[in-house]
Amino acid sequence: MTAASLELQEAVFAALAGDAALTSALGGPRFHDVAPAATGFPYITFGRATVYDWSTASEAGSEHFFTLDVWSKHKGRREALALMELVRAAIHDRALTLAGHRLANLRMESAQVSFEAKLGAYRGRLHFRAAVE
Repeated sequence: MTAASLELQEAVFAALAGDAALTSALGGPRFHDVAPAATGFPYITFGRATVYDWSTASEAGSEHFFTLDVWSKHKGRREALALMELVRAAIHDRALTLAGHRLANLRMESAQVSFEAKLGAYRGRLHFRAAVE
Protein backbone atom coordinates (compact mmCIF):
# COMPACT_ATOMS: atom_id res chain seq x y z
CA MET A 1 0.00 0.00 0.00
CA THR A 2 2.85 2.38 0.76
CA ALA A 3 4.28 2.05 -2.74
CA ALA A 4 0.88 2.80 -4.26
CA SER A 5 0.57 5.90 -2.09
CA LEU A 6 3.97 7.20 -3.20
CA GLU A 7 3.22 6.41 -6.84
CA LEU A 8 -0.08 8.26 -6.56
CA GLN A 9 1.58 11.33 -5.06
CA GLU A 10 4.24 11.34 -7.80
CA ALA A 11 1.58 11.00 -10.50
CA VAL A 12 -0.49 13.82 -8.99
CA PHE A 13 2.53 16.14 -8.79
CA ALA A 14 3.52 15.25 -12.37
CA ALA A 15 -0.01 16.03 -13.59
CA LEU A 16 -0.02 19.35 -11.74
CA ALA A 17 3.44 20.29 -13.04
CA GLY A 18 2.34 19.36 -16.55
CA ASP A 19 -0.61 21.74 -16.46
CA ALA A 20 0.60 24.94 -18.13
CA ALA A 21 -2.23 27.13 -16.82
CA LEU A 22 -1.65 26.05 -13.23
CA THR A 23 2.13 26.34 -13.40
CA SER A 24 1.80 29.80 -14.94
CA ALA A 25 -0.68 30.95 -12.27
CA LEU A 26 1.75 29.79 -9.57
CA GLY A 27 4.70 31.53 -11.21
CA GLY A 28 6.49 28.22 -11.78
CA PRO A 29 6.31 24.60 -10.63
CA ARG A 30 5.66 25.33 -6.95
CA PHE A 31 4.53 21.91 -5.75
CA HIS A 32 5.96 20.57 -2.49
CA ASP A 33 5.59 17.66 -0.13
CA VAL A 34 6.79 20.08 2.56
CA ALA A 35 7.38 23.69 1.54
CA PRO A 36 11.00 24.80 2.02
CA ALA A 37 11.67 27.75 4.34
CA ALA A 38 11.08 31.13 2.73
CA THR A 39 9.04 29.66 -0.14
CA GLY A 40 7.34 32.40 -2.12
CA PHE A 41 3.56 32.46 -2.40
CA PRO A 42 1.45 31.05 -3.99
CA TYR A 43 2.32 27.37 -3.81
CA ILE A 44 0.75 23.94 -3.33
CA THR A 45 1.59 21.26 -0.77
CA PHE A 46 0.55 17.66 -0.44
CA GLY A 47 -1.41 17.45 2.81
CA ARG A 48 -2.83 14.67 4.91
CA ALA A 49 -3.06 11.24 3.29
CA THR A 50 -4.89 8.13 4.50
CA VAL A 51 -4.88 4.70 2.86
CA TYR A 52 -7.34 1.85 3.37
CA ASP A 53 -6.66 -1.65 2.13
CA TRP A 54 -9.59 -3.26 0.33
CA SER A 55 -7.76 -6.19 -1.19
CA THR A 56 -9.54 -9.47 -1.73
CA ALA A 57 -8.12 -13.00 -1.73
CA SER A 58 -7.32 -12.65 -5.44
CA GLU A 59 -7.05 -8.90 -6.11
CA ALA A 60 -4.94 -6.17 -4.49
CA GLY A 61 -6.55 -2.79 -4.01
CA SER A 62 -6.50 0.31 -1.86
CA GLU A 63 -8.52 3.46 -1.30
CA HIS A 64 -6.55 6.68 -0.88
CA PHE A 65 -7.84 9.90 0.66
CA PHE A 66 -5.52 12.90 0.36
CA THR A 67 -5.57 16.65 0.46
CA LEU A 68 -3.81 19.24 -1.62
CA ASP A 69 -3.30 22.58 0.12
CA VAL A 70 -3.20 25.75 -1.94
CA TRP A 71 -1.44 28.64 -0.18
CA SER A 72 -1.96 32.28 -1.15
CA LYS A 73 -1.10 35.64 0.41
CA HIS A 74 -3.15 37.54 -2.14
CA LYS A 75 -5.66 39.92 -0.58
CA GLY A 76 -8.96 38.08 -0.46
CA ARG A 77 -9.85 34.55 -1.52
CA ARG A 78 -9.87 35.11 -5.27
CA GLU A 79 -6.38 33.75 -5.99
CA ALA A 80 -6.80 30.72 -3.71
CA LEU A 81 -10.16 29.86 -5.28
CA ALA A 82 -8.83 30.29 -8.83
CA LEU A 83 -5.84 28.05 -8.06
CA MET A 84 -8.11 25.47 -6.45
CA GLU A 85 -10.18 25.28 -9.62
CA LEU A 86 -7.04 24.82 -11.73
CA VAL A 87 -5.90 21.99 -9.44
CA ARG A 88 -9.30 20.32 -9.64
CA ALA A 89 -9.36 20.58 -13.42
CA ALA A 90 -5.84 19.14 -13.68
CA ILE A 91 -6.48 15.89 -11.80
CA HIS A 92 -10.20 15.31 -11.13
CA ASP A 93 -11.39 12.25 -13.04
CA ARG A 94 -8.07 12.04 -14.93
CA ALA A 95 -6.40 8.78 -15.90
CA LEU A 96 -3.02 9.21 -14.23
CA THR A 97 -0.35 6.57 -14.79
CA LEU A 98 1.17 4.88 -11.75
CA ALA A 99 4.42 2.94 -12.08
CA GLY A 100 3.38 -0.36 -10.50
CA HIS A 101 -0.35 0.00 -9.95
CA ARG A 102 -3.48 1.02 -11.83
CA LEU A 103 -5.50 4.08 -10.91
CA ALA A 104 -9.15 3.07 -11.20
CA ASN A 105 -10.69 6.36 -10.11
CA LEU A 106 -9.61 9.82 -8.87
CA ARG A 107 -12.22 12.35 -7.78
CA MET A 108 -12.35 15.54 -5.78
CA GLU A 109 -14.78 15.03 -2.93
CA SER A 110 -14.82 18.43 -1.24
CA ALA A 111 -13.00 21.72 -0.90
CA GLN A 112 -12.73 24.49 1.67
CA VAL A 113 -10.90 27.76 2.06
CA SER A 114 -9.83 29.47 5.28
CA PHE A 115 -7.60 32.29 6.44
CA GLU A 116 -4.57 31.17 8.46
CA ALA A 117 -3.94 34.18 10.71
CA LYS A 118 -0.48 33.04 11.89
CA LEU A 119 0.77 32.97 8.31
CA GLY A 120 -1.36 35.82 7.03
CA ALA A 121 -2.33 33.52 4.15
CA TYR A 122 -5.35 31.80 2.69
CA ARG A 123 -5.32 28.02 2.65
CA GLY A 124 -7.47 26.20 0.15
CA ARG A 125 -7.91 22.50 0.88
CA LEU A 126 -8.99 20.09 -1.80
CA HIS A 127 -9.97 16.61 -0.61
CA PHE A 128 -9.55 13.77 -3.08
CA ARG A 129 -10.37 10.06 -3.14
CA ALA A 130 -8.51 7.60 -5.35
CA ALA A 131 -9.11 3.90 -5.91
CA VAL A 132 -5.94 2.00 -6.82
CA GLU A 133 -5.60 -1.58 -7.98
